[in-house]
Amino acid sequence: MNRRDLLKAAVATTLVAGIKAQASEKTLSSPKSSDKKHSGMANIAEETKDLDTLYQEALAEGGELVVYAGGDTIDQQDFNANAFRKRFPKMKLKMNVDFSKFHDARIDIQLAKSALAVDVVQLQELQNFPRWKDDGVLLQYKPKGYSKVYEPFRDPDGYWVSICVNSFANLAHKSVKNPPIEATDYLAPEWKGKIILDYPNDDDATQFLFMKVIEKHGWEWLEKFLKQDPIFARGGQKPVDEVENGNMPLAYGVFGPLERSPEDPAVFSIPKHDPFMAWAQRAAIFKDCKHPAAAKLYLNWWLSEEQQNHWYQWPVRTDIKPKGGYKPIWEYENAYVQDFIDYMMDRGKMERFRSMLTQYIGEAKGPPSAGVLGIYPDTGH
Repeated sequence: MNRRDLLKAAVATTLVAGIKAQASEKTLSSPKSSDKKHSGMANIAEETKDLDTLYQEALAEGGELVVYAGGDTIDQQDFNANAFRKRFPKMKLKMNVDFSKFHDARIDIQLAKSALAVDVVQLQELQNFPRWKDDGVLLQYKPKGYSKVYEPFRDPDGYWVSICVNSFANLAHKSVKNPPIEATDYLAPEWKGKIILDYPNDDDATQFLFMKVIEKHGWEWLEKFLKQDPIFARGGQKPVDEVENGNMPLAYGVFGPLERSPEDPAVFSIPKHDPFMAWAQRAAIFKDCKHPAAAKLYLNWWLSEEQQNHWYQWPVRTDIKPKGGYKPIWEYENAYVQDFIDYMMDRGKMERFRSMLTQYIGEAKGPPSAGVLGIYPDTGH
């Protein structure tokens, strides 16, 4: 091993050790600095109006709503957007989907220009919500069902609330016999050239999954994984599509439905021992948005029993059971739900690990899968 390789290995070992030490100190109920800063503000009551009443108020306001949603392709939220339109047929919903790391920057520019175009934001980039709360740009509001949401999934003062739990794990075409389940299973010779995934240094959630696997198995796991000639794509939707279309047998670190029907072309699974990852997508209303009544309707609809049961992965409410016989997400220690929240707040750690991954993988190649939408997107599905 030459001097450069020795230095790289030493830095990697130091970082992983630091990640383990800090993660072990975290607890599920650890207070956040933003919570402490706002702990003295007045409490507000949870919404009591039903969805039909809120719907009429949104129509009286004009019946329009603009949502910025984190995702990989412009049509990725059609499943939810069409459900909202079906429930509230007179509403005009504009759903703009883009990488969360682009939406937050887009919103910051709009706020700086005092020209806000978005009403509701729902992102994977969890670290933005305490910051926006501290900046005083979010509306304090607790939708109906807020008190039934897991405590770590909601702001204690009501400035943001999580609306659904997303998870990244394994996806295999239904024709694959004995597909890999654990991270180490992907290293078997028979899977060489048969794995597709999102660039882990292009997406925080995929990166976090790699962080946890490397914490457990070391950088040697990544080196062996790369020798399997995996195919990297920008965004998580393409790997899912490639498996469902039968073009690739396996996708690693992607999403899928907990409950499978016989017609589904692919099977989603989570490991029993190795890490997978899950997070609750946070949502908030901006204080100076143009359609506050419509925004309130949207959050109340998301937390309603009908939508929580409609969602294809885990619910955020404690009183609703997950699909497919799965346990509540908090019961999976290898999902590292709280760790993801804590890691997302430490941007220095995330950026350092991203740079280290890039040394192995290279920069993400290709245009963003959602396109280039600009500061004021004019698309909406």
